[in-house]
Amino acid sequence: MRQTMKYKNVLITGKTGSVGSNLNFGTGFPSSSYDLRNPLHAEKLIKDVNPDAIVHCAAKVGGLKYHLEEKYSLFYDNITINTNLIHSAKELGVDRVLSFLSSCIFSDSAPLPYCEKDIHHSEPAQVHYPYGYAKRMLDVQSKICYEKFGLKYNCIVPTNIYGINDNYNSETGHVIAVLIHRAFQASKTGDDFIVWGNGKQQRDFLFTQDVANLTEWALENYFDKEPLIFSSDMPTEIGYAAELIAKKFGIEKKLIFDTSKPSGQKIRKLSGNKLASINKFKFTSIEDGISESVDWFLKNYPNVRL
Repeated sequence: MRQTMKYKNVLITGKTGSVGSNLNFGTGFPSSSYDLRNPLHAEKLIKDVNPDAIVHCAAKVGGLKYHLEEKYSLFYDNITINTNLIHSAKELGVDRVLSFLSSCIFSDSAPLPYCEKDIHHSEPAQVHYPYGYAKRMLDVQSKICYEKFGLKYNCIVPTNIYGINDNYNSETGHVIAVLIHRAFQASKTGDDFIVWGNGKQQRDFLFTQDVANLTEWALENYFDKEPLIFSSDMPTEIGYAAELIAKKFGIEKKLIFDTSKPSGQKIRKLSGNKLASINKFKFTSIEDGISESVDWFLKNYPNVRL
């Protein structure tokens, strides 16, 4: 695997995930060999790889249902993973760590669109608050390392990620991936394609390859201690995304919105103004991204993450 122009030995945590697997640089590791919830494992990993930079993508994640049911593990596992990784990197002399936060860190009471200055405004949205607080503490720990030790540790905030090699599990997957899997099943069984909520919830969806390209750029060029939001400034209703998926599978008439189920935050819109001021990146449209994502799923099924 190639490295970047500036860094010659980049460690990628979460290399098998939807973001990490799309990064065409860096070195991953088998999670069976290194459990980052264990501080000794985190220390051993960094000693074994001896990186000059780290891109920290690893996290315990899930969809809306998972966030409602697994609050403790989402908080505990992410707090320990992040704390152990950052602390070991600092102690072992790694100068550069770029970590992933999440759009779940923002509060419902923060003004829209959410900006970098709103990350610690009030508490995270109620449905996501354990995970949101764990991610906020990753930002705090990175800033302390930046301020006290002069280390280039900072964070990026992607919006709702979807795309190639996503997690399609109905319990732990993100919304687009779950909808693709659900539509695929409906196309095979003839059942309805059911979407939770009324479909009016708005999200700024971000294609995995766009995230990968921006991550490499940020690793080498973005050294501000404040986080940077990756946003296309193109919010999409979940219902429209579901319609695109249904059309791709030829099951438009099977699409049903189940308003008895929870919908999550009504609007989660993040500002891409700061990014646009320093990088004129061209984002993949939701139409092209979903089409490519479905094609990839069909080509690789059943060998996808379920």
